[in-house]
This record gives sequence, structure tokens and C-alpha cells, in this order.
Amino acid sequence: MLAPQLVDIYIEAMDYDPSIRESRINVWRREISQPGFTALCALHHEEVVGLAYGYLGSPDHWWDQQIRRGFRDTGGPDVEHLELLRDYFEIAEIHVRPGLQGHGIGRHLLVELLRHAPASHAMLSTPEVPDEANNAFGLYRSMGFRDVMRHFHFNGDRRSFAILEVPLPLPEATEKLSSPGS
Repeated sequence: MLAPQLVDIYIEAMDYDPSIRESRINVWRREISQPGFTALCALHHEEVVGLAYGYLGSPDHWWDQQIRRGFRDTGGPDVEHLELLRDYFEIAEIHVRPGLQGHGIGRHLLVELLRHAPASHAMLSTPEVPDEANNAFGLYRSMGFRDVMRHFHFNGDRRSFAILEVPLPLPEATEKLSSPGS
């Protein structure tokens, strides 16, 4: 029921062409059946302003297959890559309306999403930006995410992405959630 509204936030936050709206709504509706699926919304004055969802990674998923291709293209996968791919929670989407980014909403969504994630690592992809100078990179770095692969191109997207991971559980997540500047 909320999928159209959530996809609109995704399109706005990622600056995607609105023509992808219907196809993304259909994908998101299918993904709720994935093992380990967890989703959260952030509300501000009873309006949905952010979302996060994810599920257990699997070799059957498009994203996992893309990451494996990236590892092969760069001479891998190595032992560390294989360990990550064996047991991870894919943060499929995390988005906050652009005008509300940088106020702790994304941090809260991410902490809560990963609080009970049934895996030993979480992985995500985020568009590359010069000098990592955006709210997303600031959030991920402050929570301990590290590089797995940089300047990766997903099939069908012209942009370059960073693939990041963090070990779970997030031991300092609650401290950082309440720290100044969150």
C-alpha cells in the first residue's frame, strides 16, 4: 500500500528519472517475500519522510550477482569476499527526503534496521561522489562501514557506486545515535 509513496522518496533522493516508478514499485512489492526482510519508515508530522529495508543476501538475487561480477572483474573473489557473500544482510534501500537529510533520520533508520539483522555483516551500495562529500557517506563512515569495492557500475545504471560493509552487530550504534551531530 505504501510502495508508491516510498518509491517516490527513493526517486527524489537518488535523482532517478520518474519513468522508473512503476517498475520499482513492482520490484519493491516482490522483495517483501525475501528471507530476513525487514522494513522501516520514518515519520515527521505524520508524513513518511524516510525508509530503509533489507533482507538476507543470496546468490539468487540480482544485487549479489552484480557484486560477484564486480569481484571477478577485479581478479576476485578473494577469501574475504567469499566470507562476506556467505553471510550478509543486504541493505537494499535507505533514503530520506533531500530536505531532511543530515538530521539523524537516516542514522536512526539504519541503526534500527540492523539492530537484529540475522547476519554477521551488512552490505550496501551508494553512488560515488567526489571526496565522499555527502550525507550518505558521512553516515556510513561514522557507523564503521568500510570499502569492499569502489567505482563499480551496476548493469543499467550509468553512475559509479561504492560497495560498503560493516560487521554486525553494530556495537557503538546506540552511542552514536544519541551523540551530538547525529
